[in-house]
Amino acid sequence: MCVIVLPALGGANMTETQANYKETLNLPQTDFPMKANLPQREPEMLARWEQSKLYERIMAARRDAPLFVLHDGPPFANGDVHIGTALNKILKDVVVKFKTMRGFRVPYVPGWDCHGLPIEFKVTQEMRKAGDTASDAVTIRKACEAYAHKYIDIQRKQFKRLGVLGDWDNPYLTLDKGYEADELRLFADMVESGYVYRGQKPIYWCATCRTALAEAEVEYADEVSPSVYVKFAVKGRDKEFAVIWTTTPWTLPANLAIAVKPDLTYVRARTSAGEVWILAEGLVERVAQACGVELVVQQKVPGSELEGLVTRHSFMERDSPIILSPYVTLEQGTGLVHTAPGHGAEDYEIGRKYGLEVLAPVDDGGVFTKEAGRFAGQFVFKANRSIVDHLQVIGALAGRAEVKHSYPHCWRCKNPIIFRAMEQWFVALDHRDLRRRALDEVRKVAWVPKWGQNRIAGMIGQRPDWCISRQRTWGVPIPAFYDAQGQPILDAQIVRGAADLIEKQGSNVWFEKSASDLWTLLKPKDWKDGEAVTKSNDTLDVWIDSGSSSRAVLMRRPELSHGAGPTQREGWQADMYFEGSDQHRGWFQSSLMLSLAGNGVAPFKTVATHGFIVVHVEETGRKQKISKSAGKPANSEGYVKRFGADVLRLWVVSEDYQGDVPLSDEIFERISETYRKVRNTLRILLANIHDFDPAKHAVPHEKLAEIDRWLVSRLQALVADVTDAYESLEFHRVYHLVNAFCAVEISSFYVDVMKDPLYTLAPDSADRRSAQTAIFETVATLAKLIAPVMPFTADEVWGFLPGRETESVHLAKFPAADAGRRDAELEARWERLLIVRRVASLELEKARQAGQIGKSLEAQVEIEPDSGATYGLLKALGPTLEAVLIVSQVRVGQPTGSDLRVKVSRATGVKCVRCWRWTEDVGMDAAHPGLCGRCTDVVKALA
Repeated sequence: MCVIVLPALGGANMTETQANYKETLNLPQTDFPMKANLPQREPEMLARWEQSKLYERIMAARRDAPLFVLHDGPPFANGDVHIGTALNKILKDVVVKFKTMRGFRVPYVPGWDCHGLPIEFKVTQEMRKAGDTASDAVTIRKACEAYAHKYIDIQRKQFKRLGVLGDWDNPYLTLDKGYEADELRLFADMVESGYVYRGQKPIYWCATCRTALAEAEVEYADEVSPSVYVKFAVKGRDKEFAVIWTTTPWTLPANLAIAVKPDLTYVRARTSAGEVWILAEGLVERVAQACGVELVVQQKVPGSELEGLVTRHSFMERDSPIILSPYVTLEQGTGLVHTAPGHGAEDYEIGRKYGLEVLAPVDDGGVFTKEAGRFAGQFVFKANRSIVDHLQVIGALAGRAEVKHSYPHCWRCKNPIIFRAMEQWFVALDHRDLRRRALDEVRKVAWVPKWGQNRIAGMIGQRPDWCISRQRTWGVPIPAFYDAQGQPILDAQIVRGAADLIEKQGSNVWFEKSASDLWTLLKPKDWKDGEAVTKSNDTLDVWIDSGSSSRAVLMRRPELSHGAGPTQREGWQADMYFEGSDQHRGWFQSSLMLSLAGNGVAPFKTVATHGFIVVHVEETGRKQKISKSAGKPANSEGYVKRFGADVLRLWVVSEDYQGDVPLSDEIFERISETYRKVRNTLRILLANIHDFDPAKHAVPHEKLAEIDRWLVSRLQALVADVTDAYESLEFHRVYHLVNAFCAVEISSFYVDVMKDPLYTLAPDSADRRSAQTAIFETVATLAKLIAPVMPFTADEVWGFLPGRETESVHLAKFPAADAGRRDAELEARWERLLIVRRVASLELEKARQAGQIGKSLEAQVEIEPDSGATYGLLKALGPTLEAVLIVSQVRVGQPTGSDLRVKVSRATGVKCVRCWRWTEDVGMDAAHPGLCGRCTDVVKALA
């Protein structure tokens, strides 16, 4: 047992007489260590949790409770747990632990996203380094699967180390046979309903990774590109040119038209060289400056009248007609837009209206094909210079410069990507009003923060059809075939047959068997269409993988079912999704679209999002996002080893996660100090109930001393506020509320004031047991309040709590604010008293600095109250007022009617060697000449 000796009541300067009375004091005692030593102590606690099967016991204890499902968005199974992933997992765990303690059954089924480019990219890179450049698809897939399992095991251990409780032995993995089968069954439903089609449309394409990319796999970064103004000669008009502008000269070989806006005014302007340029009226000055020419307007013409005017491509042997488009703006350029339907979404849409060819003379490696003429064989970005130089030589270049602008890059390899038309599988977002229904569902969902609704609605409203096919090896295969004419065969019956086959043998079977063997196995009995000759080698977009979890997890796992209800929403639908704000265009959107198309309803009721972790960059003075994809792999394990998981978790909740979350060593040092102060507060509270048995010593609330009833009342306020903060997902409020309560109500006031009665009164005195009753409830309540945030520390505190209701705090119920014990009038009285205390403390400090007194117990305070109300309050407290002000004597004078006045003088009498108060009755008992009357009575009773 550790005895805490405080200088106010003992110490090295005690005389022999004082030492004789030390054993009669109720000094605080506890084995709860002052030094947390979290990096060493937490793993020991974690081992005990696992050995005792804490998660399983929590689930058993809540088996009949109402269900709350927070569906885990699966992180990629590659690399160690990143600090941003840890933030996400901790936030979700706080929700799970809080809801569990609030009386819900909250099964937490963690998951991992196992397919896709990040893993295949890493695996094939390692294979090439080892000299293996000719592996077949099955070999690569097996290596990818082994890689994924390796990091699933690593991440599982790291997540558990963060204190995250869950069904870690039975996670969901997108590579599991059952998951892949359910994903394909959902896909089959969409195929059957007509959502899926094969088409040639412009898509994001990474020439480095040689695959199509989803919108969520595209990042934007600054890129320096050539900015060129190009002249297209108007057929039949000598020296007249339509002038276009582009920052992607490599797309010019695919130009098929020039677009103008019908309601804009255009001009024919003459140059000093005698040429006539057609351009928008509002851009004449800007173009003239950019091209270094003088332009004199000759004629104005509405854009609508330019339709049908035919120009000749600058260097390809074909015409380029002028067409009308609503997409043209005056933000930049010339008002005449170079249109290549094979390289742009808007170009593609307007090209369909005019029946233009979808031309994209670029192969999978980003190299021009023969359709690009003289530039065939060149890589598109390297060809920019060649094309510009050629325009200069042939006299078609009106102006050139360089521009720094935001350009799309591949999120994995970080290289610039291209927009390229090619045959792919798509989901039609407007089929069966899917887009409109998705927007309707968005309005029914609760979004935290609320702006998330507008964010995702804007993205859904503007996004093109979803390209769902990938030219990758590591993923769920698209069970499609092609006939002898190359026509695709995608049938719901075939997809369901493939799902059944994959559930038995795994998705490698698609790559192991020939097209003929697969067709024999999967061809429907009543098949009357074309025969399959080849099979598809495409895989599904990984957002299909993770987005199918509504079918593969929520509907499949019985522990996640709410049971049958009058509406579909009351069955399998998750109560909450909680991920980073980037998932508005990722998992939230894919989950919503797939669930609506396949299940008829959104998969979530509430969607919460958090921001990104950022660091301050000294060189730029700006904040920079921390992420694996940005090359900033700040892993959580390093912070856990330095500070402990509870400090890491405390940092997570200390910031308002809805915005950027700052990260620095200075912040962690500050959080560590906050943790230390809260821990010490809990320690001193535990130390003061070392001899308290709540079953024997608890005092009924109505018999508590007034200061103890005040503490209990303030505790109810804290419980109410903290509960509201948790319910509102405003975890930073939990941090500030608990920290302030420990620092202000407890450390700075209650513990300070109560040292005298706690230490010097008889152990069983009514006032001491009253204080211990309030302290016991306070420390037990605080342990529960912090359990979702600091699970290790809370459970450690709980283990030292006498008469605890459950073995672990995580098996306990969250405290409920007791309105019957919340006394607003009492709190108002004590708020007034605290004002008096602050004024008295200032005067005591002045007296100390003047050498009039040393410690405050050497003082006598005379108070002239400001009002009759204050006078009545102070008189009613009696001797308690001396304890509150921590002085030996208090005299209360008559009210001034204006301001509060405090006068300090030396206390009268003699200092008691046991309690250190100055009183007139010290030495009244000859057997105890150094004691006051109160201490004499206590010592005699203990003898």
